[in-house]
Amino acid sequence: MQDNDRDLLPEGLGDRLQQQAWASQTVRRAAHDVLASHGYERVETPLIEFEKALAHRMAGVQVRRMFRFVDPVSMRMLALRSDMTAQVARIAATGLAETPRPLRLSYSGQVCTIKGDGLDPRRERLQLGAELIGTDSVAAAAEIVELAIETLTAAGATGISVDFTMPDLVDTLCAEALPLPAANIEAVRQMLDAKDAGGLVDVGGEAYLPLLYAVGPFDTAIERLAAFDGSGALASRIAGLREIAARVAGKARLTLDPSERHGFEYQSWFGFMIYAEGIAGSLGRGGTYRILGQTGHHPESATGFSLYPDPLVDLLAAKAEAPQRLFLPLGHDVALAARQRAVGWVTVAALAESDDPVALGCSHVLQGGEAVAL
Repeated sequence: MQDNDRDLLPEGLGDRLQQQAWASQTVRRAAHDVLASHGYERVETPLIEFEKALAHRMAGVQVRRMFRFVDPVSMRMLALRSDMTAQVARIAATGLAETPRPLRLSYSGQVCTIKGDGLDPRRERLQLGAELIGTDSVAAAAEIVELAIETLTAAGATGISVDFTMPDLVDTLCAEALPLPAANIEAVRQMLDAKDAGGLVDVGGEAYLPLLYAVGPFDTAIERLAAFDGSGALASRIAGLREIAARVAGKARLTLDPSERHGFEYQSWFGFMIYAEGIAGSLGRGGTYRILGQTGHHPESATGFSLYPDPLVDLLAAKAEAPQRLFLPLGHDVALAARQRAVGWVTVAALAESDDPVALGCSHVLQGGEAVAL
C-alpha cells in the first residue's frame, strides 16, 4: 500500500511560506525594538523543561494543555512549553534572583498546546511579551498596558482596543462585603463569566447581579461599578483602574468587564485583553500575578503581557506587496550589485544562462549599470 500521508502535518500545525515568514519576522523585530527602547531586556528559554518547573512556578498554569513525556536521560516528566511566562518567572526567581528590582524582561518564541483555543484550531502559536517583575503597582500596570498598545501599533495593528477586568473580584467581595458559602464561590465565578443572570441567582449570587451591567465603554462601566461598591471593598481597585485608563487615554478604545475571567488563570487584581481592527478575537492579554520563589515560598509580585500575533501576521502577509527584485546577469559587476543592495534593492544573481528573471520573481534587471524594468 502506498504511503500517501508522509508529508502531512498534524492537525493545528502548519508551515509559514515566504510572505508569512517575512510578516512574522517583521512583527517580532518591530515588537522587540519597542520593548528594548523601554528597557526590557530580551531572554530566551528552552522549548522543553521539567513539567514541575513549568507547572508550579505560578498558580493556575494548566498542565493538562501541555504535551508531556518522560525524559529517557533523567526519567523525569518533561513538558513542551505552552506558555513562556512561567519560564520567564523561573529565570527571575533563579538566575536573576539577585538582580535589582524592578526587573524588565522581554521574550518571543513558539508555544504549543494539546488542543487549540476555542474556535482557533492552531496548536502552535507565536508568543511575545514583556514582564515587569518586582512590583504590581498601579504605575507598573499602566506601563504594561501602554507598552502593549505601543508594541502592537509598531507591529502594524490598527484600531486597538483594551478591555480591563478584575480577576480576583469575587474573592475580594466574598471575603467580607458580600459573603458566600465556600461551596458556591466557584459557581458564582462561572455564572458571572458566562453572563448568566438566572444561573447567578440559582447559585446564591443574587447580590452580584449588578456586576453584569457594569460592562461596556470604560467611563460608563466604571461609574456603575463604583455605584455598586457601597462597602468600599473595591475602592482601591477602582481608583487604580481610573489611573491606568487616564494614562492610556487616546491611545486605544477602553472598555471594562470586571467579572471576566476566561484566560486569566494566574492574574490577581488587574487583567486586560487587547484587540485590533480587522482581527477576530483577542491578540493577547496581561495583568498582575505572583511568582513563587526558589523554595516554592516568598512570592514576588509581577506585571506583564503576552501577545499571540499570528492573526496579525496573517493579515500583514495578505496585504504585503512583493518587494522589487533586481536580476543580476552572469558576469555582473559585484561591487555595483553590492551598492544596489545598500540602497534597498533585493538582488537575485543568475546561476546559469537559462535563468529566467521573470520566473524568479524579478521586476528589474541590471543592464549597463542601471536597473531596467522588465
